[in-house]
Amino acid sequence: MQHINNAYINGNWHPLAGLDQFSLINPATQDCIAKVTMATAEDVNLAVEAANKALLDWSNTPNKKRAEYLNAIADEMQNRYQDLVQAHVQSMGCPVGLTGAFHIDCAIEAMRYYAEMAPMIDKVEQRENNLITKQPIGVCALINPWNYPLHQLVGKLAPALATGCTVVVKPAEQTPLADHIMAQIIDKVGLPAGVFNLVFGRGHEIGPVMAEHPKVNMISFTGSTRAGIEVAKNAAASVKRVCQELGGKSAYIITEDADLEAAVRYGVEDVMGNTGQTCNALTRMLVPKSRYQEIVKIAAQVAKEQVVGDPNHPDTTMGPLASERQFNIVQDYIKLGVEEGAELLIGSSDRPAHLDKGYYIAPTIFTKVTRHMRIAQEEIFGPVLCIIEYDDIEQAIEIANDSQYGLSSAVYAKDQASALPIAARLDAGQCYIQGSYFSMYAPFGGVKQSGNGREWGEEAMHEYIETKAIICP
Repeated sequence: MQHINNAYINGNWHPLAGLDQFSLINPATQDCIAKVTMATAEDVNLAVEAANKALLDWSNTPNKKRAEYLNAIADEMQNRYQDLVQAHVQSMGCPVGLTGAFHIDCAIEAMRYYAEMAPMIDKVEQRENNLITKQPIGVCALINPWNYPLHQLVGKLAPALATGCTVVVKPAEQTPLADHIMAQIIDKVGLPAGVFNLVFGRGHEIGPVMAEHPKVNMISFTGSTRAGIEVAKNAAASVKRVCQELGGKSAYIITEDADLEAAVRYGVEDVMGNTGQTCNALTRMLVPKSRYQEIVKIAAQVAKEQVVGDPNHPDTTMGPLASERQFNIVQDYIKLGVEEGAELLIGSSDRPAHLDKGYYIAPTIFTKVTRHMRIAQEEIFGPVLCIIEYDDIEQAIEIANDSQYGLSSAVYAKDQASALPIAARLDAGQCYIQGSYFSMYAPFGGVKQSGNGREWGEEAMHEYIETKAIICP
């Protein structure tokens, strides 16, 4: 069993003296794989002080040198590729054959992408006689989720480092292994002391310390809407910038003239990927009544193709849910859907019969779902798809926008030209059309209770930049 008793603060492995230890559970076996000592408020303060002390030198480091560090981190991530894969397989149950594509490849590429973006901070725009300049926002607290541990870390860390910010990172307590490896990588490449600091802790305990800290200039948080609201409240007293990527209940409109085989397959596989633990998963499939029976038949067939089981087996396409808590939540929602009157096309709240342990839920699809059912309005965060019928495209758009969330959306129509006008009317930060997939070059973030600010793309750089005007005579 692994024991993680040190944080990474000011370029050193800092012993954590607290008595609180978190047990990491392998969700496939339910065995304890590691014990992690949780940080205290004092540890967080040391990390923030280190980041604050390092800020002046790091922000004045030439962008070319900062880019070299980012590329060196990417190189070492490639060297530690299999270690990063195993960290995800062990701590969250992602199938080994999919972990690279889901969690690792984009993170490595993103380090290189933001290395190329580093010169942005030095660009000066002239408007009439005035100069518009940029400077790093300062010390940033990065609080990351358990469902995409490395991907979300790098989505925050890379642009922060590229702009000249220093950081204090807190991973989700359930999935710290990839972050621990990243600290080892950063230590090996020799990033200056205090630029990157890593603390482990329970979100409800040290999250408020980070959000409230007067020497933290910006906080980037990914997690539930409920927790995001608390982060914003805690950050308000010091008037720091808050970037939040929160919950989602994304709608996917399939039009009457779409290629149904391709459209339905895309939608079902999207929800089942990462065992449904994806904030922008297209969990509400809106389908025309005239094609309903065809769509339901295809959806059931695609769901049956999923191979649920041991994440270490190369044929597995769907592993367990990441924790017992999430397993219980998803089970309860499936039971609720039945109580609400929805019909189970496939799946159930029970563990699949061929598995006697592990937090497994089979692919689950509900039909006869109405727009106001709780399973159609609340984020389930599991492999559960709701199919909702519509009469015409106007009603489909109305149903799609009838949500407290607005993180993502999708449209599959006859062709791109037909999909674009529908996409333009959806209240969401992103819209995937004609079977497209996540792109790190596109800004990612939501509207309404899905958050504010943007990650990824060039827009992510702006979250870590302050704009300064120099008014000339």
